Amino acid sequence: MNYQAETFTQSELWASTADFNILHQQLLNLFCRLAYQEGDFILSSGQASSYYINGKQVTLNPQGALAIGRILLSRLPEDTQAVAGLTLGADPIVTAVSVVSAYENRPIPALIIRKEAKGHGTKAYIEGPTLPENSTVVVLEDVVTTGRSAMKAVERLRDAGYTVTKVISLIDRLQGGAEFYQSVGLKFEAVFTIEDIQQRYQQLTD
Repeated sequence: MNYQAETFTQSELWASTADFNILHQQLLNLFCRLAYQEGDFILSSGQASSYYINGKQVTLNPQGALAIGRILLSRLPEDTQAVAGLTLGADPIVTAVSVVSAYENRPIPALIIRKEAKGHGTKAYIEGPTLPENSTVVVLEDVVTTGRSAMKAVERLRDAGYTVTKVISLIDRLQGGAEFYQSVGLKFEAVFTIEDIQQRYQQLTD
């Protein structure tokens, strides 16, 4: 789907003005309209799937990014000192949360975790401000399947001396990710499950 720049009326700027119930519903609609596809796909985990969710169609959408920033910020524990995620899928998510946090007078920096160490300069895995040792960081993800991708971010952050006890995903595919996180002692929550997406998708396409 090609994106065309739009001019919104005040009533259409729901991402900045809506209460959280409306925000949640409108974000679900965006995922159904822009990100969810049915067909034959191979996931990054190597699994075959009858559907695919291209989260970046929503996380890089202006309304979607703002809605995501507001929703995820509201779900962060009070002691959160930073948000982080594995590049590339989490980049716009952690950025959105960090920007919204500044507007809410609760500034929370964002960290981006490389899949491979930078090949020059400091050769770091983690991009972003250097935080005090044992700072509490929440890992954010767009779509969780097995949970292994976000776990790479957790491990890099812990290796750097940070404390990570929670992962939040926009969508849980219900394919073992939640159980995996529980098995390694991480708290996990998702804004939507794949059942939420598919049920709403059917309503919108019927």
